[in-house]
Amino acid sequence: MPNITYITPDEETVTIQSDEPNLMKAAKLECVEGIDGNCGGVCSCATCHVHVHPDWMEKVGPPGDIELTLLELEDDFDETSRLCCQIPLTPELDGIVVRVADR
Repeated sequence: MPNITYITPDEETVTIQSDEPNLMKAAKLECVEGIDGNCGGVCSCATCHVHVHPDWMEKVGPPGDIELTLLELEDDFDETSRLCCQIPLTPELDGIVVRVADR
């Protein structure tokens, strides 16, 4: 099971192991502060906005067109922004670090 580290808006570091299908579902299961996932992971609400640590951006890849459209509306949008519902949790992401976006 891959390890994921979330850094919350309050600077709390939460590291979990998960076999959930994506980073949003893993965060919701562990009640990570700031990850709401109101749309259930269908890329329509941006309530799971995170900033992927730059060391992991190449493995995670860029957002898709629909995801990018939602992210560009967020105040805290930058080149490391992703919706964690759109980041599949694969063995290659073991150790990934993401910062939960401020709202």
